[in-house]
Amino acid sequence: MPDSIVTPEMQELIGREVDEGVAEVTTSGCRLFARAVGHSDPVFYDEDIARARGYRSLVAPPGYLGTPVNTQTRGGMVPVPALIAQLRIPYKRHLDGGTAYEYLEAVVAGDVVTSRSKITRFEERLGSIGPMLITYHETAYARQDGTVVAKMYGNVIHY
Repeated sequence: MPDSIVTPEMQELIGREVDEGVAEVTTSGCRLFARAVGHSDPVFYDEDIARARGYRSLVAPPGYLGTPVNTQTRGGMVPVPALIAQLRIPYKRHLDGGTAYEYLEAVVAGDVVTSRSKITRFEERLGSIGPMLITYHETAYARQDGTVVAKMYGNVIHY
């Protein structure tokens, strides 16, 4: 494999947190998402049932962490996908290498979720079609009281 394409500037980005945004979890959002993905559990539709099961409100279905409040980041910070796009990686193609979610607490209607992301590492590999760079990133989602409710782990493959 040739010399590393991971520059010192790229290394400096590892672990640097950036704001992704703020999202509101609404009853309508929970119901619409649950219907769209085929969930039938009434905990996603009926507030009385959700409360009877010990939740504060309707439960947000897996994969729904709110509707973004706006499309601009706060404080001029650059979201991780845009940060990755600015890295001057010499490979012309890229693809989503996968995403996994870890839920730590229930997310319910009425929550306001703030997300912060960071690049966690770069990995160079030699694939069947040549060299590639895998950029790993993580996003933490915290509700309004500061409790981290979910984490997303993903990667982008450049080749």
